[in-house]
Amino acid sequence: MTRVVGDWVSAEATQAVFRALTDADHKAYFVGGCVRNALIGASVSDIDISTDARPDRVMELAESAGLKAVPTGIDHGTVTVVSGGIPHEITTFRRDIETDGRRAVVAYSDAVIDDARRRDFTINAIYASADGTVVDPLEGLPDLEARRIRFIEDADRRIKEDYLRILRFFRFYAWYGDPAGGMDAEGLAACAANISGIASLSKERIGAEMKKLLSAPDPAPAVAAMQHTGVIQCVLPGSDAKALSVLVHVEQETKTAPDPIRRLATLGGNGQGAALRLSRDEARKLDLLVKNVGQGSAAAVLGYKLGEKAAFDVCLLNFALLETVLPPKVRLEIQRGAKAVFPVKAADLMPDLIGEALGAHLKHLESEWIASDFKLTKKALLS
Repeated sequence: MTRVVGDWVSAEATQAVFRALTDADHKAYFVGGCVRNALIGASVSDIDISTDARPDRVMELAESAGLKAVPTGIDHGTVTVVSGGIPHEITTFRRDIETDGRRAVVAYSDAVIDDARRRDFTINAIYASADGTVVDPLEGLPDLEARRIRFIEDADRRIKEDYLRILRFFRFYAWYGDPAGGMDAEGLAACAANISGIASLSKERIGAEMKKLLSAPDPAPAVAAMQHTGVIQCVLPGSDAKALSVLVHVEQETKTAPDPIRRLATLGGNGQGAALRLSRDEARKLDLLVKNVGQGSAAAVLGYKLGEKAAFDVCLLNFALLETVLPPKVRLEIQRGAKAVFPVKAADLMPDLIGEALGAHLKHLESEWIASDFKLTKKALLS
C-alpha cells in the first residue's frame, strides 16, 4: 500500500478540513500537485482536495466547523477553506458534459473515477485519503515512477477539451519527464495534430505556461520537441530553440538559477512581449537583454551600464547565441563595473555649459572615463 507522508498531511489544520467533510459522510481526497510532488520527494506548496460534497455543502460544513470558507470559484465547484491560516482549495467531483477547447460545461458527480477522467495527465489524477493512503484510479503511479507524461485515456480527446494542454504536456515533461525515455509518442502526435487550436487560447494563458516551462531546471529537450512539432512556431513565430540548450549548459556550469526571461531571449521570434502578454517589467527586461547582446561591451562596462544581474545575463546570452567565451573572472569584473561611480556631475560643468551642450559634454566625458577602464579622475576629466 502506497502512502504519501509529510507534515502537510498530518497537520491539524488540514485534518480539521477533512473531518468537516468526512464526519458528515462525504468522500474527500488530496489530489493533484500535492500528491504528485510528495510521491517524488518534491516540495508541496498548495493543498487541493476533491470531494463528493457540493460547493454549498462544503461552505456549510466548513462554517459549522468554525473554518473560514471563501467561494473563490463556486460556479466551477471550488471553495477555498482556510484552516490555521492555510488555504485548502476544495473542488467537487465533476465530469465534463461539453467542451469547446477552452471552457467546459461540467456536471457534479459522486464518483472519484469521473473526476479523474476529466483531468489531463495520469500523474495528476493520483489521489490520497486523509491518512495519506494513495488511491490511483487510472494507474498514474507507474507513469510517475517512470517519469512518463501521458494523457488520460485518449490524448486527442483530452487536447480538444482544452488546447492549453498542448503546452502543459511540454511543461510537465520539462519538470517531471525522463529525457532518456523520450516523450510519449501518442501524446506528441496528438499535440502536433492539434496545433491550430493554440490560436484559440488567450495570450495570458499561453504566456503563463511558457514562463512555467522555461523555469524548469532544463527545458531544452521539451522546447526542442515543441519546435519539431511546430508548436513553438505557433506560440512565437520566427523563434529557434537551438541556443537554449547551450544557455542551460552554461547556467549549470556557472551555478546560475533558471530565469524564464533570460531563456526566452535565446528563442528570438517576433513580438515576444505581446505574444506572451508579458508584464511591463518583464517586457522591459527582455528588451534590455536583447538590445545588449552582441554589442561587444566588456563585462565591467556591462556591469556599470546594466547592473550585476542584467550584465551577467547578457554575458551568458553572448555565450549561448554568439559562441563567445565567458571572460575570466566575469562576475568579479561585472561587480567592479557595477560599483564604479562616474566622478563628474552636471554641476561641475555649469554655468559654462547648459542645456543640450551640457548633456552632450557630460556624455562625452563619461565615454572617456569608461574607455579608461574607470580610471580617469574628476580632475583629469575636467582638465
